[in-house]
Amino acid sequence: MSFLNQLKSQATALQREQNVQQHDLARAKEQTEAACKLAWYYLDDLAKQLNVISPTGPALSVDGKNRWPPMQLKAFKVDARKKMLRSQEVFDYVGMWWRIVPQTGNPVSTETTVNFPSDLERVETRLAQGQIKHERKEIRHPEKNTLLAIRFEFETETRGTVTLTPDHDKAEIAFRVTNTRGFEVVNVTRKAVDVKTELLDELAKLIVAQPSKFA
Repeated sequence: MSFLNQLKSQATALQREQNVQQHDLARAKEQTEAACKLAWYYLDDLAKQLNVISPTGPALSVDGKNRWPPMQLKAFKVDARKKMLRSQEVFDYVGMWWRIVPQTGNPVSTETTVNFPSDLERVETRLAQGQIKHERKEIRHPEKNTLLAIRFEFETETRGTVTLTPDHDKAEIAFRVTNTRGFEVVNVTRKAVDVKTELLDELAKLIVAQPSKFA
């Protein structure tokens, strides 16, 4: 075989491999887009129903001791954004968010005081996860000026979120869910072909704090 024919064989094999890769990427993109579209429609419909129901919210406490009043979920909103991938428009993310507020009356001002590093870390983590606006004040000894404790002042209102971030090349969907069973973050990745109504039903149960197999 001449050297030119050897190069032709290499080029043919490489072209065949590239065609297979392109086909696999196209298939993965189709599966991922279908999953995102289904999730978008599902969450949009879910938000409409939950805005009527205003379901009961999770039991919340920033410090694990002082409980917030009974909460409810309201003001559900859904959004989806697109991006360009290899000259094609695809989903960038699909998201839903909602307010978690007292069942009766308005959010009330409250506070918690901590004086141990472990308690401080827990409180700061929960305030951050809940995106809770707060003020941090240091309590010091009046004469020695040594730090005695830290007081956090905030209102009893937070928010929950669901964010779906697709990976079109891997045909996967990453779910990030916050504050459904308390101050927490749930991260779950599913194959795009597994994102079906049954899975989204389990997600809906998680959102309204019912027993769920989602996580």
